[in-house]
Amino acid sequence: MMRTRPLKVALLGCGVVGSEVARIMTTHADDLTARIGAPVELAGIAVRRPDRVRAGIPAELITTDAKELVKRDDIDVVVEVIGGIEPARTLITTAFEHGASVVSANKALVAADGAALHAAAEANGADLYYEAAVAGAIPLVRPLRESLAGDKVNRVLGIVNGTTNFILDKMDSTGAGYSEALDEATALGYAEADPTADVEGFDAAAKAAILAGIAFHTRVTIDDVHREGLTEVTASDIASAKRMGCTVKLLAICERAADGASVTARVHPAMIPLSHPLASVREAYNAVFVESEAAGQLMFYGPGAGGSPTASAVLGDLVAVCRNKLAGTTGPGESAYTQLPVGPMGDVVTRYHISLDVADKPGVLAQVATVFAEHGVSIDTVRQQSKDGGAARSGETDNGGEASLVVVTHRAADAALSSTVGALRDLDTVRGVASIMRVEGE
Repeated sequence: MMRTRPLKVALLGCGVVGSEVARIMTTHADDLTARIGAPVELAGIAVRRPDRVRAGIPAELITTDAKELVKRDDIDVVVEVIGGIEPARTLITTAFEHGASVVSANKALVAADGAALHAAAEANGADLYYEAAVAGAIPLVRPLRESLAGDKVNRVLGIVNGTTNFILDKMDSTGAGYSEALDEATALGYAEADPTADVEGFDAAAKAAILAGIAFHTRVTIDDVHREGLTEVTASDIASAKRMGCTVKLLAICERAADGASVTARVHPAMIPLSHPLASVREAYNAVFVESEAAGQLMFYGPGAGGSPTASAVLGDLVAVCRNKLAGTTGPGESAYTQLPVGPMGDVVTRYHISLDVADKPGVLAQVATVFAEHGVSIDTVRQQSKDGGAARSGETDNGGEASLVVVTHRAADAALSSTVGALRDLDTVRGVASIMRVEGE
């Protein structure tokens, strides 16, 4: 039977995502009622700028007192789309204390304090859902948390930031430098006025922490994630990747150690083969590749940001939470039963592409190869090119010129590679380490 009393929703934030959530709740009210089994209505919308024009939103719903809104006894669900740590954390915990469940799109907060939030939800018999926190409209949290609950996930490899994927895609397809590609992303609205969170990898690191925690049933925070941005990626790196039959992507990689005793989570630019499904992800799209024991390889693809895609994920969670409310139950909470330690970046094993500026003279390659051998890093291929464009020749005398030496390794521990690079920098014949990039997805 259809319940006649509506489930009441408090909306925190009415920006790009919040306004779209409000619009869908209003225009699709009948469909939502049918899917949930009871009417659902907006009871209030907390904003910071009440005088701002918000088309289609009744003025009587607007308030600047978010704390009083979430404390109301008639609120069933709080939807939080304001972002950041505070006041979002206080408002969410207050909502739990007053019996409301929460739907959030706040990746930064969940990645930093997810364990405490889950504990507060459980203590108050409430739900905490956050599908929209990871990859916009792409269903990812729920499949990992529910559909693959009986499987063992070993690796999650993904493009989880649309801004950086757009920048790298433009660098690859047009030959543009980083600054030019960033300017285009900003002009098209893909990059914020201050793009630091995206281009330095903070956004992707938060999402990696969430994905690792769910996939491996252990607690992973953003502080556990090794993070490198893409600001140092050059047109030369992109060209080198092409010569190897690869492209460059900013990847979030979460892995279970080979012995199963620990996990790692990292975000950094990497070369991936053009044959890998993630290599074809273009523009501002996101995609996540999941490898599990029983299901095998799964790929989730779609728009990772934007008002409508993110609102779609929020509304999906809202329907699930409202159904739980009607049934008098809650959905799956935090699953951290394995309590696996998060290993250091030095334990990660992968391949590497290293570009060196070296003296253009005989014996340099032998010196470099010796350093790699002494640190236990096996060389796969070497390419040497004179800076004047001619290939360096064996037996050539040192005329004070420089050559570019590109070394691609076999798989090695990150710690071994770091010590190798340190020793290379000490060589008189190595003028500089131009770039180091990992090679993934093989």
